[in-house]
Amino acid sequence: MTASVRDYYEVLGVPRDAAPEAIKSAYRKAALQHHPDRNPGNAEAEARFKEAAEAYAILSDPEKRARYDRFGPEGVRGAGGAAGFDPTAFVDFADILGDFFGFGFGGGARRGRQSEGEDLKADVSLLFAEAAFGAQKTVPIRRYERCDSCRGTGGRGGSGTVSCTACRGRGRIQYRQGFFAMERTCPECQGAGEVVKDPCPDCRGDGRVLRERSLTIQVPAGVDDGARLRLSGEGNHGRAGGPPGDLYVVLGVKAHEFFRREGNDVVLTWAVPFPVAVLGGRVTVPTLHGDEALELPAGTPAGKVFTLRGKGVPRLDGRGKGDQHVVVTVRVPKKLNASQRAAVQKLAEVFKDEAGTPTRDEKGFFDKIRDLFES
Repeated sequence: MTASVRDYYEVLGVPRDAAPEAIKSAYRKAALQHHPDRNPGNAEAEARFKEAAEAYAILSDPEKRARYDRFGPEGVRGAGGAAGFDPTAFVDFADILGDFFGFGFGGGARRGRQSEGEDLKADVSLLFAEAAFGAQKTVPIRRYERCDSCRGTGGRGGSGTVSCTACRGRGRIQYRQGFFAMERTCPECQGAGEVVKDPCPDCRGDGRVLRERSLTIQVPAGVDDGARLRLSGEGNHGRAGGPPGDLYVVLGVKAHEFFRREGNDVVLTWAVPFPVAVLGGRVTVPTLHGDEALELPAGTPAGKVFTLRGKGVPRLDGRGKGDQHVVVTVRVPKKLNASQRAAVQKLAEVFKDEAGTPTRDEKGFFDKIRDLFES
C-alpha cells in the first residue's frame, strides 16, 4: 500500500471483517459529518468527504473489496479508488443519503405517472345533542375524480404515453455541482419518465377533473368537539388511475345553552328558590335524557354538587353513559311584592346580629331559618 493513501477501513473506522451494513452506516455518518454544505470553505472537511466516498465506493462492492483486501490500492486502481476521487460514485448513494441536503444523490427509480390522490378535509358543525346521540349529516366537498373522457389516462381518447425526451425515460436528470455528479427529478415529466403523447382536452393530461359532491355520513354517538372521522377512499382520486386519498371530517360541536360537557359527563348549574335550599325539597332538572326529579336536603348550600348516574353522554365504545352533575345555586329575587318584602325584613331582624362567616354550613343559621318559617 502506498504511503499517500490511507487504509479504507481506517477511513471509515471499521474493522477489516466489518459487515456490509456496518460499512454503510459508517459511511453515512462520515458523509453527513464532513459534507461541504455543513462545512462551507473548510478544505479539510471536503478532503475527508472525498476520502470517505472513495472508501465506500470500494468497500461496498464485494468484488472491489476482495481485490483491495488482496492487492491493496493497486488492485482497485481505476475503479473509483486509489487512482483518485470519482465524483460519479455519488450517483449510486441515494439509499444512503437520500435527499438529506435538499437534493437527490441519484439512484432512484422512475416513479411512473400513476400517483396516489391527496387527502381532503371537511368541517361539519353539530348541535350538542347531535354529538351526544349521533346524527346523519351531509358533507359537501370538491374533489378531483377520474376524467371520463380519457378514462383517467390523461391522453386524448385514452391514448398512451411516450418516453420523456428530457431524461430519456429515467425520470431523473444528472448535473454537476463542483466535484459532485448529482441527480434531481426531471422537471418535464415530474419523475415519471414518460409524458402523455396527446393530452386530453378535458383534463389537460392530468387524468382527473374537479367535481362537487355531497356525501352522507353517520356521526356516531358520543363524539366530542374536534373529533375526526376518516372516510377511506373519499379524497382526491389519484393521477393516471392511481388510488384515491382519504377524507377527514373534523367535527365542531356548538355550545349548549345550559349544559357543559366534561368528557362523557355533563355539568348543569341550576338555581333553586331560597326556601327550598333552606328547608329542602324536590326540584325538577333537565337532562339530555329528559327531566329528572332531584331531592335536595335541608340546608343545601350554594355550590353543592349532586350527581345523576347514567344521565350523561353515551360512550363511543357503546359501554354505558357518563353522569350528569348538577351544581346548585340559590336564586335571589330582584323584585319583591309587599308580603315577600315583609317576610325578608322580618328575617333580617332575626339575623341582624349575624356577622359574615366563611363559606361553610352552620347548623345554628339554618335552625333559625327553619324556626322563622315554622312560626
